[in-house]
Amino acid sequence: MTPLIYNLFPRLAGPMTRWSEHLDRAASMGFNWLYLNPWHYPGFSGSLYAPKEFFRLNPLFTPPGSDGYDLTPLREALAAVQALGLVPMMDLVVNHTSKDALLAEQHPTWYVRDESGELASPSAVDPDDPSKVTVWGDLAEIDNAGSPDRKALWEYWANLVRESIRLGFGGFRCDAAYKVPAELWRFLIEAARDVDPGVRFFAETLGAPVEDVLALRQAGFDFIFNSTKWWNFSDRWAIEQHERFRGVAPSISFPETHDTPRLAAESGGSEAVQRQRYAFAAGFSAGVMMPVGYEFGFRRQVNVVHTMPSDWEVPRFDLRSFIARVNRLKLSTPALQGEPALRTPWGLIGDVLLLERTVEGAGQEPLTAWILVNKRVDAEFDVRLADVAGPSHRLHRVCRDDGPTEGEALPESVHLAGAEVVYVLPA
Repeated sequence: MTPLIYNLFPRLAGPMTRWSEHLDRAASMGFNWLYLNPWHYPGFSGSLYAPKEFFRLNPLFTPPGSDGYDLTPLREALAAVQALGLVPMMDLVVNHTSKDALLAEQHPTWYVRDESGELASPSAVDPDDPSKVTVWGDLAEIDNAGSPDRKALWEYWANLVRESIRLGFGGFRCDAAYKVPAELWRFLIEAARDVDPGVRFFAETLGAPVEDVLALRQAGFDFIFNSTKWWNFSDRWAIEQHERFRGVAPSISFPETHDTPRLAAESGGSEAVQRQRYAFAAGFSAGVMMPVGYEFGFRRQVNVVHTMPSDWEVPRFDLRSFIARVNRLKLSTPALQGEPALRTPWGLIGDVLLLERTVEGAGQEPLTAWILVNKRVDAEFDVRLADVAGPSHRLHRVCRDDGPTEGEALPESVHLAGAEVVYVLPA
C-alpha cells in the first residue's frame, strides 16, 4: 500500500468522541493511514511523549468520568478509523518514559543511570552544530541495549506492540528509532507479525547522524521518514542523502510535522507554497504525510504539552480538493509510487527544478515520471518540455484547481506560475 498519512494530533482534536469529523475529512482527501501521536497516560510534564502508564488512556482524550484503564473508547475510535478505509498508526515510544513512570519504580534496572545513580535523561545533538545539545529533563532513558534484565524489558515492549495491534492499530511510527538497537526493532517486528502479518513499521530518524540511519538497514523497517521538508531544491544534500538511504527502506516525505513550525507561518501564509510543498512531497518519495490543519493553512505550531482544542484556527484557505487530487493521482499512477531512483537532468542551479523519478514497474520495466518545480514564489517561467518526454506522456497541472483530471497532451512548453509544481506522467 502506498502510504498517504494524515496525522491527527490528539491534543488539538480533543476527546475521542470528537474525532469523527476529522476522520471523515481525512478519508475524503484520499488518505489511507491515520497516524495518532501517543495516547498513553502522561507523566508530570503532561507531554504526549513522556508516558507514565502505557496501558492507560490520557484523560484529555477519554469521556468524562473515565479513569483511563478501560481502553474501550480507543478501541471504538480505531474501529471508526478502519470503517472509513484508513489504517490506524500508533506512535511507538520505547526509548524513554516519563521520569515518574511506574516502570521506573517497578523495574529500576531497565533504565540508564547517570554518575550519581539517578535516572538519566535522553538527549540529541544537532548534526549541523555538535555544540547544540537538547536534553529532555522530564524523560528517563531506557537501557534497551545493556539492561541486565533485557529479556523481560524486550518482552514488555513486545507485549505493548501485540496489545496495540489487538486494539486495532495496523502500523507503528517508531519514535527516535535510531536511538534504539536494530536488534530490538527486529524482535518487535517479528512479534508484531505473529499477530498481524500485514502490520507496517515506520522509522522516525529525523536529525539522526547518517551512520545511525544506515545502521537500521538490518532492522526490517518498511519505511523511514526523510528530511526533504528542509530542502531548498538547489543544494545537493537531499539527492545524495536519498541515494544513501534508499537501501534502508522506502521513505515518507512531508511538508511539515508536529515537530516543525507550520509551513503557512514560515511562508507568510502563501497558499502557493502550501500547494508546492505538498505536491513535491507526494512526488518525491514512496509516501507522503501531513498533519491536521495543513489543509486549512494553520499557522500555530502544535505543542506536545500545551496544545488544546481551543487552539483550532479559523481556516485561511481550503486545500481539501487539491490534496484529494494529488492523492488520487499518486494512488492511480505506478510511476508515482515506490521509492525511486532520482536524477536532476538540468542540474540544481537555476529557478526551475526538473526531478526525474524512475521505478521498476510490473515485469521490471522502468517507469519514469518528471516533476517540475518553480522554486520561486515571486516569478513565473516558460519551460520547454519537448526534450523531457514524448507524446506518450501527459502534463498534470496538479496545483491548479481547473486542470483536467486526466491531464493534457504534452505541450512543447509550459508556463509555471509562482511556486507551481507540475507532473509529467506516462499516459
